[in-house]
Amino acid sequence: MADTKISSVHPAPAQLPDGRPPKPTKGPPALGLGGGLRFLWTQLTSMRTALVLLFALAVAAIPGSLVPQRKISPIRVSDFIAEHPTLGPIYDRVGLFNVYTSPWFSAIYLLLFVSLVGCIIPRVRVYAKALRSRPPGTPRNLSRLPAYAVAEVPGGNAEQILAQAAARLKEQRYRVIRDGDAVSAERGYLREAGNLVFHVSLLFLLLGVAVGGLYGFRGTSVVITGQGFSNNLIQYDDFSAGAWFKDSDLQPFTVAVSSFRAKFETGNVQRGAARLFEADVAVTDSPGGTPVQQKLEVNKPLNIDGTTVHLIGHGYAPTVTVKDGAGDIAFSGPVVFLPQDGNFTSAGVIKVPDGRPERLAFEGLFLPTAVLDDQGPRSVFPDAANPALFLNAWSGPPKKETGLPENVYSLDTDGLTQLKDGRGDTLRIALTPGTSYTLPDGRGTIQMDGWVRWVKLQIGDTPGVAISLGAIGFAVAGLCLSLFIRPRRVWVRARRGQDGPTLVEVAGLDRADARAGLDEDVAELAAGWSGDTTGKGSSTR
Repeated sequence: MADTKISSVHPAPAQLPDGRPPKPTKGPPALGLGGGLRFLWTQLTSMRTALVLLFALAVAAIPGSLVPQRKISPIRVSDFIAEHPTLGPIYDRVGLFNVYTSPWFSAIYLLLFVSLVGCIIPRVRVYAKALRSRPPGTPRNLSRLPAYAVAEVPGGNAEQILAQAAARLKEQRYRVIRDGDAVSAERGYLREAGNLVFHVSLLFLLLGVAVGGLYGFRGTSVVITGQGFSNNLIQYDDFSAGAWFKDSDLQPFTVAVSSFRAKFETGNVQRGAARLFEADVAVTDSPGGTPVQQKLEVNKPLNIDGTTVHLIGHGYAPTVTVKDGAGDIAFSGPVVFLPQDGNFTSAGVIKVPDGRPERLAFEGLFLPTAVLDDQGPRSVFPDAANPALFLNAWSGPPKKETGLPENVYSLDTDGLTQLKDGRGDTLRIALTPGTSYTLPDGRGTIQMDGWVRWVKLQIGDTPGVAISLGAIGFAVAGLCLSLFIRPRRVWVRARRGQDGPTLVEVAGLDRADARAGLDEDVAELAAGWSGDTTGKGSSTR
C-alpha cells in the first residue's frame, strides 16, 4: 500500500483578503484553580455521584459482616491472625478488622454526607421559588395537551363559568389564577416536598449513625447471682466505644443480681426449650442512692439514665473449695463455666495460683443433668436435675506474678504437669454437690460445694438512635408523599361564540409518569357545564 500523506483540509490563510494578518487561534480557556474547584463541586453534588457513593458505602460495609471486628470480638481477631499468618497482617494493615472506623470507610461516609448536602440545598432553593411563583399561563392550543375535553354550553356566561371552575378547582386543593379568558390551576407541590423530606431524612440518618458511632459504647459483663455490676471499665469483660467516647461518659450506677430463674419445657414436645428467663436486680442509679428492685427479662431491658442494660445470656458456676498440699484453703467460691450446647454442657477452668508448695489448676465440664454412658459424660437436659463436675488436674511450681491479664476461661499449661492416676492414666475427677476428691501425692483436695447461676449483661448507649429513628419515620413519610401525590396542571378556557353557545375547553397535564384518572377528571370538569362532551374528550398523547 502506498504511503498516504495527510494534510490539513482547511489550512489557515496566511493573511486576510484586506492584507491584515489573521488573529491567532486560541485554544479552550484554562479552568484555573477556581474553575477546577467548581467543576469538582458540581460533580460531587450531582445525584449520580450521591447514588454511586451510597452504593459504595453499602459495598464497603460488607467486610464488616464477613471479617471479625476488633471492637466486637478481639479474641476472634487474634485467632484469625494466628490461623492466617499471611492474610491476617494484610487485613490488619488495610483496616478490615476495624471496617467502620477505617479511613477509607470514613472517607466514603463523609463524601456521601457532603454530596447529599450539596444536592439538597439547590433543590430547596428551586422548591422555595416554585412555591412563590404563579401557576403557569394558559397554552394557546389546549387541544395539543395529553388530556383534553371541550363542551358547548348554550346560553352560558363565560365569566360565570370561569368563576365556577376556579371555585371547583380550589375545592380540589389547586392553586388557581385568572389568566385572561382562562383559569390556570396547579397542585401537587407536596410531591417535591416529600422528595426533599426523604433526602433530608437520609442526611439525618447518616448523622444519627455517625453520632452513635462516635459517642456510643457497648460492653458485656458476666455477673454471678448474688454479686453485682458497677458501671466502670474494669467491670467489663469486653468493651467497645466510639472514637470520641470518654471514660467520664459512663453513668455511675450499679446493678446487683439477687436471683435468676430459668424454666425449660419438660414434656415430650420441644423438650428442653426455654420457657422463662428473668432476673431480680437491685438498681442504684447514683452513688449513695437507694437501691430499687426491678425485674430484668430477655427483650425487656432496663434504662438507667440513658444507658440500656440487656439480659443476653446465662449459665452455671459450680462452687468449689480447693485445699493445697499444706492443708490450707487456696481457693473457694463459684467459677463461671461457659455453655457449649443447648443442654448447657459447660466448659471451664479452675485456677489455684496460690496453692503451696505447688500451684494447682483444673479443667473440665459442668453438666447440669449428667449422664455417663458409652458416649462419655454429657448433659441431657439444660436444667440442673443431676449436676456433676468432671475435671482433669494440673500442678506445677508457683508462677511469678507479671501483672499481665489472662483469659479466665482457658488454661495456659506452660510450666504445669497433668496429674496421673495410679495406673499412669490421665487423672479424671467426678464430683457431685457435697463430694470431694483427694489429689495424689499429697497435693491437696478439691470439693464441690454446689452451684449457682450467672447472667450475662450487655450494657450500652447509642446516643444517635433517637435521631436515626426519627429520620427513618420522616423518610417513610416523605417517600409516601413522593409516591402517592401526583403533580397536575389544569386549564379551563371559556369563550362566547358569535350568536352561538359558549365554548368551554378543559385540558390537563400530569407532571408525573402516572396519568391515572387524568382523562376522567378533565372530562368530568368539562361535563360540569354540559352533560355532553365533544371533540377529544378521551384524547391522550
